[in-house]
Order: sequence, then structure tokens, then C-alpha cells
Amino acid sequence: MRRLAAAVRKEFRQFLRDRLVIAFVLYIYTADVVMCTVALSFDVRNLKLALYDGDRSQLSARLIERFTATDYFGELVPAASLGELDRILDAGRADLALVIPTGLTRDIAAGLFPDVQVLLSGTNSNTANVARGYATAIVGGFARDVLTEQAAQRGITVELPSVRAQTRIWYNPQLDFKHFMAISMLVVAGVVVGVITAAAGLVREKESGTIEQLVVTPLRSDEVIAAKAAPPFTICMLALAPSLAIAKFFGVPLAGSLALFVAASAIALAAFLAIGFFIGTLAENLQQALLLAFFILFPLMFLSGTTVPIESMPEPMQWLSYLSPVRHYMEIALGILQKGVGIDVLWTQFLALVATSGVLGTWSVARLRKQLYA
Repeated sequence: MRRLAAAVRKEFRQFLRDRLVIAFVLYIYTADVVMCTVALSFDVRNLKLALYDGDRSQLSARLIERFTATDYFGELVPAASLGELDRILDAGRADLALVIPTGLTRDIAAGLFPDVQVLLSGTNSNTANVARGYATAIVGGFARDVLTEQAAQRGITVELPSVRAQTRIWYNPQLDFKHFMAISMLVVAGVVVGVITAAAGLVREKESGTIEQLVVTPLRSDEVIAAKAAPPFTICMLALAPSLAIAKFFGVPLAGSLALFVAASAIALAAFLAIGFFIGTLAENLQQALLLAFFILFPLMFLSGTTVPIESMPEPMQWLSYLSPVRHYMEIALGILQKGVGIDVLWTQFLALVATSGVLGTWSVARLRKQLYA
């Protein structure tokens, strides 16, 4: 224990001298969490709507007002002709276009069923799909209201069949996307910091030539990794406090046990550090370590549910995501901080996180022993 304690003190001194790394860790856990939570959102708002109104009637004005009265549509780009409408879409000045035909009011009064056309820019498929849903709901509601009014003018009372949904939203009643993004960025911060700091710490020894000095010491390979892991592990765990405060500021309820979340964060961080040490055994310099880190980081994050729902992925990718400790950590974070559930619900995720952390840690130690002590 004395030799391990001496190695840990040495690593802390070396780590604390590198103020840039400390600033990087604090930045990722604080400023980066704030910026990403504010800037990143999958909510589609303020869509630019191009408009060609061939009818120019009170009825067409009511339909246009249905679009502009919502938060989903912002800037209105009028077009004098269908040709100009095409040019607006081609230039990317609008996300979708609404075409109201000539004679809309006349045809409705005659009992006909005129068509209203919606043109969507498919350059961003996610935006186009969401905009299509908005437009379909608005035009459908407008059509039902017009049908009821026309029937009433003829003295006919119409009872349109309908199903009314009574919706209850659990855990995030306002559907504020910032709640999910704040938790997601907290998880991503742990991944990025854990992998990069561990890889850089081991590679720095190689570049400075001091790795051979570690080899000739009485330290075993697992003790070398434990000493190397102690400083980044400690500062990352301390950095959880401001990150949780930021999440609370953005309205995340922090409904569950914070002690349980801290325990999960410690297990997850051990897995992330193990990945970083494995990269450090492969790389010979810092540039290689960073390239390998990003090569591994992006699949880990994309398969975790932090950016894309896992249920939306192809089935092989869904099965592959079970190998990622980030997925299990993300599910635990959402369950504890937003839902307020405990170990009785999340025990499978905890078990998977412990298993992946143990496997990755054993793999890293074996790799280091093979490389340095063979």
C-alpha cells in the first residue's frame, strides 16, 4: 500500500501541474454542458413558411393564420407565383411551402373538396417529417371546422365522430427538451473526460521516456493503472457537483437518490478510464491517442441513446449498444435524475454497467502487462 500511495501522490502532483487539463475537465463538465443544453435541441420551431395564396379570401387568411399563430412556424415568405415559390425552396429560404389554390372559397361553398398543397424541403429529413406532421394536423383541423360551419349554414347540425385523447405526461410535463439534453451532456462529459485524460496520461509517459522508469519500479501493472486513474477519477467525481447544479438550474428535478447516481457515475467513470488506458497502450504519441479516442468516442455516444433513440436504430445496432457502458449509464441517469426510480428498477442497468466496467478494466490491465512487462 505504501508504494501504491507514493505512486498516487506522484500522479496527483503531475496532474495538478497540468493546468490546461484541469481547465479542460472543468470546461467539459460546466460550460460545455450549459452551451450544449441551450443550443442543441431536436424540437422543431420557427420553421420558415413560403406562401402562395391564389384565393386571397377571408377563408384563406384564416388558414394562413392557423399556421402563423403557432410557435412551430416563424418567418412567412410570400410568393407572387408558383415559379417564385420553387425558387424560394431551391434557395433554402423556406423549410416548407403552402399553396392555396384559386377558387378555394367558391369550391367549398359549392360543396366541392378543393386541395391545399404543402411542399416540403427534404434536405433535412427530420425537419421535413416534423413539419409534415404539423401541417397535416393544422389543415385537418381547419377542414373539420369549415365542414361544421358549412353544415350549420344549411341548418344541419353535424356531430363529427371523434376520439378525444386525455394525455398525461410523466417526469417532464412541459416536454422541455433541455431536461434530456442536460442529463445527456453530463453523461457525455464523463465519457469524453474519462477516455481522453486516461489515454493522454499514459501516452505522456511514453513521450517523455518515463514509462521505462515505471516498469523497473516494484509497481505491478494494475497498480500503475490505479495510480494513473486516481487524479482524473477524483476531479471528475468532484466536477459532478457543478454539473448537477447546472442540471437543476435547467429544471431537471433530480428526483431520485443522488448517492445512487454518484455510485453509478463512479462505476461508469471506471469503465471510461479503462477505455482510455486501452487506447494509451495502443498509441505511441498524443496525436495517435486523440485520433483513436475520437474513433472510439463517437460510436460509444451514438450507440448510447444520447443523440438518437436506440429504438430507432437497426436491430443489429440495438444489440451492439448493449456493449457500450454509456448506454447503461445514460439509462441510469435518466431513471434516477428524471424519474426518481431506484436500484429496484435499475438493477439490470447497474449489473450491466458493473460487468462492462470489470471487463474493460481487466482488458486494460492485461494489455498494459503484455506491453510493458512481457
